[in-house]
Amino acid sequence: MRWTLKPKPNPETVTKLASQLGIEIPVASLLVQRGIEDFESAKKFFRPSLEDLHDPFLMKDMDLAIERIAKAISSKENIMVYGDYDVDGTTSVALISSWLKTFYPNVATYIPDRYDEGYGVSYKGIDFAADNDIGLIIALDCGIKAIEKVAYATEKNIDFIICDHHRPGVEIPKAVAVLDPKREDCEYPYKELCGCGIGFKLMQAWVIQNAYSIDSLLPYLDLVATAIGADIVPITGENRILAYHGLRVINVAPRPGFKAIIKEIKKETLTITDVVFIIAPRINAAGRMKHGLYAVNLLVEENQETADLFASEIETFNSDRRDADKTITLEALAQIEELQEKERFTTVVYDKNWHKGVIGIVASRLTETYYRPTLVFTKSGDKLAASARSVKDFDVYDALEGCKEYIEQFGGHKYAAGLTLLESHYESFKQRFEEVVASSIDKRLLTPEIAIDAELALDDISPKFHRILKQFAPHGPGNMSPVFLTKNLKDTGYGKCVGGDDLHLKCRVKQTHSSVFIDAIGFNLGNKSEIITDKKKFNAVYSLDENEWNGNVSLQLKLKDLGS
Repeated sequence: MRWTLKPKPNPETVTKLASQLGIEIPVASLLVQRGIEDFESAKKFFRPSLEDLHDPFLMKDMDLAIERIAKAISSKENIMVYGDYDVDGTTSVALISSWLKTFYPNVATYIPDRYDEGYGVSYKGIDFAADNDIGLIIALDCGIKAIEKVAYATEKNIDFIICDHHRPGVEIPKAVAVLDPKREDCEYPYKELCGCGIGFKLMQAWVIQNAYSIDSLLPYLDLVATAIGADIVPITGENRILAYHGLRVINVAPRPGFKAIIKEIKKETLTITDVVFIIAPRINAAGRMKHGLYAVNLLVEENQETADLFASEIETFNSDRRDADKTITLEALAQIEELQEKERFTTVVYDKNWHKGVIGIVASRLTETYYRPTLVFTKSGDKLAASARSVKDFDVYDALEGCKEYIEQFGGHKYAAGLTLLESHYESFKQRFEEVVASSIDKRLLTPEIAIDAELALDDISPKFHRILKQFAPHGPGNMSPVFLTKNLKDTGYGKCVGGDDLHLKCRVKQTHSSVFIDAIGFNLGNKSEIITDKKKFNAVYSLDENEWNGNVSLQLKLKDLGS
């Protein structure tokens, strides 16, 4: 692991902010690192307000989208809400369809089949719309590259409103409205919304146009917060506001579908991390193992008993997903070991029998293991389909752009993408991808980095310090949970390995010249126990955590790495 200590912020700015807010220097320093330098910006950070959301009509084509929906309603057209089969797509469809149905009955939903139709807008979906006399399709979390599909729909007298957040190609589809802040001609001030977030902006524009209160949209923010967490978009700006209020909805008044998922969890307050690791995988499992509509049905269900049945079904899908994920990961790791004839800058593996629904998860696991830009391929019809994952600070989407002569179709983000290609192009693509990455990646990025916010003395860790730190949440890209470095630590003699195979490390530490003792837990750090034995001095990188045991809550260090 590379330990990288972030530059110290300007001491005068830190001192001034500490004085304005009545807080300690270490907390003020963390705030200034996040661009919060005065009382007003601190207030917005600690008390995110819906009033600070941008005007949705600043987004290009928003006026056209609202106008077209109003026309559809006044002429009693059938509207279809279309979205992808992942968390962002299914929450988006649940969001817009359930909201529209509160004031307009003629609303259908459509999620493409991962195996039959693949990613994004499909011809089959458009044919379904034509067969059911649908005049308007609202596409969410997809559509920005659906040039031919939108043209096909136009021939069938079906209009499209596209709400997407993926990078556009050279050409924009000729839809009635294309909402995507990443359009070069869109001056919307916040570019990092997820698909569900753009769906919410459409709703916000509608309530403004019709003079309703934005508070009427609060109950829907649980869906938006889930999509923000699952899609790993930055939790800054508008995303932070939406995630903050969405988490409050999940914790205070969860919809029946969420209630059904989380009722077994013995936890008082769910964080964005819980949403990402508990709620999101189950929503995802439907589209991975069966069909995304199972997830939508769960999310829009209003009857608790029915929601419980749906959740039980999805729990089975999730269990199947875990089994497939484990099996394929082991097979992929074995394949890589076999192919390790030389040092490579990429990891690319393929097996025609791998389950298409879990190759994205497997790609993430391989990236964690080998820390290389990774592609996992499987057979999909008469082509190969792949999920791509990247390492921190390397743009895998750009790398795929450099290989596009071998690719049939691709789309995605900096850190995650999907693509299809002909089997005959696989070896040529694999070689080209390796060449592109090898020639463009900074070699330091091939070693995992721990970005450290600040060096801290154990004496600085007080209940007040931690109380303020908890208010930095929700955490995510752009606002990660603070990570600290403390030097010259010693174990008090009780350090030991715990868990099966002595996988984890548990100890109680103190710092030289300090009387403060604090417990520490290091998951998967059992192999570093030698560093703390015999009261040797060591350095630790960690985040702060609460340990709950027998009703008592105490602070502990959640160790990320140790060094001598």
